[in-house]
Amino acid sequence: MAAAATSVSGTGSLQSLCVTNRSKLSFHNSSVKLNHRSSPVRASSSPSPVINPLIKSPSFTTSNNSSKKSNESALILIRHGESLWNEKNLFTGCVDVPLTKKGVEEAIEAGKRISNIPVDVIFTSALIRAQMTAMLAMTQHRRKKVPIILHTETEQAQKWGEVYSEDTKKQSIPVITAWQLNERMYGELQGLNKQETADKFGKEKVHEWRRSYDIPPPNGESLQMCSQRAVAYFQNQIEPQLLEGKNVMIAAHGNSLRSIIMYLDKLTTKEVISLELSTGIPMLYIFKEGRFIRRGSPAGPTEPSVYAYTKNLALYRQKLDEKIQ
Repeated sequence: MAAAATSVSGTGSLQSLCVTNRSKLSFHNSSVKLNHRSSPVRASSSPSPVINPLIKSPSFTTSNNSSKKSNESALILIRHGESLWNEKNLFTGCVDVPLTKKGVEEAIEAGKRISNIPVDVIFTSALIRAQMTAMLAMTQHRRKKVPIILHTETEQAQKWGEVYSEDTKKQSIPVITAWQLNERMYGELQGLNKQETADKFGKEKVHEWRRSYDIPPPNGESLQMCSQRAVAYFQNQIEPQLLEGKNVMIAAHGNSLRSIIMYLDKLTTKEVISLELSTGIPMLYIFKEGRFIRRGSPAGPTEPSVYAYTKNLALYRQKLDEKIQ
């Protein structure tokens, strides 16, 4: 998408605020590998290349057959539940704050909504509110697999996080964290009260910083800049998993998810700036024959007919029902 490849200027200092690590990542001596060698956001004519991950471990079977590629994959997008700074009406950006009690409840409710949809791999941002949302949501999944965050900060962290039981591996889901999925960095607005900031700088100026596509706040990112890193990561790291037949969940933030939805739905810059995502409400896409098809927000388990299951999802749910009976 053209918008995703727009050049970015003046963003070299953002890496220190958003980046976590770019080391090679493997899951428990298996063939689950992800390469985080993508370059930091910086001035360039196109997004820096990112090496595609290969998540092909026999430890993680899909809802169909691990030896077969499915002709469709599920993609679930969830904006994190309410954070403590959402509650206080503060600009959060890349500041790492946890969920409120309401946010925890929203994450659990999101989990109930997706409890009948297969999940093979989870991507989250490097921020705790997105990670909490993903983990809490998966506690509600009927498959009862355990999400495990992959740690590669050091070789020792990777070694100490190894799992030595093959049975346990088969009942686990890898969780991959990436700074590229972080919220838009709000620069000098981070930590400021939104209403007080509007009173100080004027409502029009603050609205321009928050809702324009290519105008960043002081020393921060515009939506365009956020889109460059988020969409490049999606194309190079997440889309290959969908092509392999993996079912993917992404737990991230308002602006990084708006950027991805802009790519999936081919929205214009005018359309994306008016797109609002509620906290804790999952969105479902089906990836089939190279196309992303939006299926809306899955209903809770007590309302199975509210959104249209595909044939594969219906069969997956039937298998879950048979196991429980």
